Amino acid sequence: MSVFSERLQKRRLLKDWSKSATAEKLGISAQRYSNWEYGSREPDYDMLTQIAELFDTTTDYLTGKTDDPDPHDKKDSDALTWEDLGMPYKGKIPDELKATYADIAKGYFKRHPEYLNKE
Repeated sequence: MSVFSERLQKRRLLKDWSKSATAEKLGISAQRYSNWEYGSREPDYDMLTQIAELFDTTTDYLTGKTDDPDPHDKKDSDALTWEDLGMPYKGKIPDELKATYADIAKGYFKRHPEYLNKE
């Protein structure tokens, strides 16, 4: 069994999903998904990224390039992200809304300067 197969199975079991339920979430056949877990086939790159998103991990973890399954940057592990705050778009601000959100943040910090980073 390959690193990918083992990690794929591990992530699926952590979610407590069956192979067929996982395949359905990915929009593929249960046989195709099973082949990946058995190690007889591997997904293409586009599908690999979909799998990583589904299991909230990275392609590097799934393929064995890292042993850290956490997709989030560890440098600011205490910092909140837009996604933590329940923002839409998976926490990624669309270009057309960036100026709006920046204005909201600036207004907030004008009213609450005590929360500004003093470093």
